[in-house]
Amino acid sequence: MGFRDFVLLFAVCFVWGLNLVVTRWVVADAGVPPIFFAGVRFAGIALVLIPFLLPLPKQMGMLFMISMCMGGVHFTLLFMGLAHAEASAVSVTGQLGVPFSTLMSMAFLGEKVGWRRGLGIMLAFAGVTLIAFDPGSFSVSYGLLYVIASAFIGSVGGILMKRMAPISALQLQAWLGMFSFAPLILFSLVVEQGQVASYVAGGWLVWIATAFAVLGVSVFGHGAFYTLIKKYDISLLSPLTLMTPIWGVILSIVLLNEPLTLRLVVGAAISLGGVFVIAVRGNKALPEASITERISSPR
Repeated sequence: MGFRDFVLLFAVCFVWGLNLVVTRWVVADAGVPPIFFAGVRFAGIALVLIPFLLPLPKQMGMLFMISMCMGGVHFTLLFMGLAHAEASAVSVTGQLGVPFSTLMSMAFLGEKVGWRRGLGIMLAFAGVTLIAFDPGSFSVSYGLLYVIASAFIGSVGGILMKRMAPISALQLQAWLGMFSFAPLILFSLVVEQGQVASYVAGGWLVWIATAFAVLGVSVFGHGAFYTLIKKYDISLLSPLTLMTPIWGVILSIVLLNEPLTLRLVVGAAISLGGVFVIAVRGNKALPEASITERISSPR
């Protein structure tokens, strides 16, 4: 990989990692209801990417199902997780989308997994279990349970994408936003309170966070990454994207003053090591499994 392209990938991973930290601040510290904030983000994405809605893709019904998996449901669970769990732990736990995609490709696409990837899958889950489970109180972080469910649902969307005609990253982003924002806003009106007041009270920092999520993550991040996908093999890019959770952990500690515990360090090392093994080996039935969520959903 050329130096300029590596710098571009480095910047993309930094943006993705920073976005989890920013979102954690919005839904936890600024107090913006998580489902409402997800709806606002998707509304912004749909508005900015309107030109990419046309020409109309084929299989709109399938696209709607994918949008619900990778958009509405995925982000409802992810943002609820961020409201109740530290961003550093979420950064690592969210990587379970990679082993989930591999397991689903085994179940539905006939993917065969050797002992190395099998070990990688076990390590990925073992590391997250270590992070999520508190042996002192014998309790599990329910915030991270939301994130695990989010990773699973996002992986379902990845399997559904295999059944759909090819679509560009930005067009997929545009339709994710178009299909997702209204259900999320309506659901927020039912289960949350004080949405608009809390969003307005957050002031310019919350508004900048929203613009960053739309322009920085969806337009720049996914657009740049899609450009790299067209130039380089997925087996090269996938392991390098593990810079994202590393940035997430570092920025969570620096910007949010989250503690760096031994359990987090050991769990992250085990889990990300497992994800690395899976990403390096790659899937044959679903080659894009290890990066499906990164190219299809605004992190």
